[in-house]
Amino acid sequence: MFDQYIVCDDHGIRPRPDGRPGGVVEVRMPYYRGLFLSMVEAVDLTLDGEPVPAGRTTFTVHGTTYTFDRMPHVTDDRWEMGERAQLAFATDRPLAEGEHQVTVAVRLRISYMPVPGGGRTTKTLTFVR
Repeated sequence: MFDQYIVCDDHGIRPRPDGRPGGVVEVRMPYYRGLFLSMVEAVDLTLDGEPVPAGRTTFTVHGTTYTFDRMPHVTDDRWEMGERAQLAFATDRPLAEGEHQVTVAVRLRISYMPVPGGGRTTKTLTFVR
């Protein structure tokens, strides 16, 4: 529905707050309503054509950070339409400064839709330390 808005491109890729190799990308919900985090089935990240394993990413909304294996059980927190969440990812080596291609695919479980909802978008973002 709102695929072009998933990846927020105004801040680029920021360094991880813990200083480890990788980065943080801001993302938005590609659906016109908010959903409980238990209904967010996946937020898949591909960086420069290479998928980042879900185990190397975390999702932060409202200041609370979740791993993707925990999110199916979160029924007391929501991701609202238009609300920015932070998708942090770890890499083996520090990211090179400059442009990187970022693809984010979001899969949602929507109660009244017979097929999964969500969306996918690719944008070129700049990483600056």
